[in-house]
Amino acid sequence: MAGAQTAEYRIEDLAHHSGATVRTIRAYQDRGLLPKPERRGRANVYRDSHLARLRQIADLLDRGYTLASIKELLEAWDAGRGLGGVLGLVAEVQGPWTDEEADRITRAELYAAFGGRPDEDAITEAVELGVLERVPDRDDEFLVPSPQELSVAAELYASGIPLLAISSHLRELRGQVEHIASRFLEFTTEHVFDRYLGHRPPTDAEAAEAASMVRRLRPLAQQTVDAELARAMRLFATRHLQHHLRAEDAAERNDDTRLVPVPGSTVRAVEHLVGAERAAQFISVAAERELRKRTLDTLAASGTEARHIDQSG
Repeated sequence: MAGAQTAEYRIEDLAHHSGATVRTIRAYQDRGLLPKPERRGRANVYRDSHLARLRQIADLLDRGYTLASIKELLEAWDAGRGLGGVLGLVAEVQGPWTDEEADRITRAELYAAFGGRPDEDAITEAVELGVLERVPDRDDEFLVPSPQELSVAAELYASGIPLLAISSHLRELRGQVEHIASRFLEFTTEHVFDRYLGHRPPTDAEAAEAASMVRRLRPLAQQTVDAELARAMRLFATRHLQHHLRAEDAAERNDDTRLVPVPGSTVRAVEHLVGAERAAQFISVAAERELRKRTLDTLAASGTEARHIDQSG
């Protein structure tokens, strides 16, 4: 029911206007998230302030906050500290972490990029992975959050890699990258953001400063991963090529050369001694020297034995 000046609600009306259930409203009251209603006779009366608080809680839940953290934020709000800075920080963190812009692709264009044949199972897999997103009421069109990622998949497919192998590789890669992202966030939180956030809701000034730090640190994660990936690719691609060239050389000579696995601890020790890029060459040279030494020892032993037989005869 509504008064002339201030709206008043029964709990059922409040639930209807807020979108929350009666059970949820009572649970919020028990947790201290929602102020107690005014008792009027045998009825409880809620006001616009209760409706505004329920909408505030729903917004914070949508932003990923837990009920415990929402309670702290609302207590800070009730104590006279605004939420503007905190919500600005949330918006900064939830904003795009790349300059890449999403694009759209038609079903026909998608088929053309991947062999020209319809493959609904592959599309379903791409949607599950988030590589594609369906557009409401447009069955012939898809949203592409990362055109670069889709382009890489098309290039790999054109190189002869099956779609199933590409999607499986993406799932594996995504898990590894998410681990890297988690570690980077733990690292920056420990050394940077704890000073702003700590264990209490930040002030508007602290939240604004933390948002500024997010903008400054945001590109560093990708730059670091790009540099380390380039280093690792050069290192392992070189090793991989050397491995195959040696195998081919041995096959062409039709000799008894075999590729022998070297223990990881030995490889790491050699890398520490001469550097990762020279480790394979060092091990190869060391093995060759050892082989020569043993060959000479064998020849010397054979010579000594022959002389002993001659003297005995």
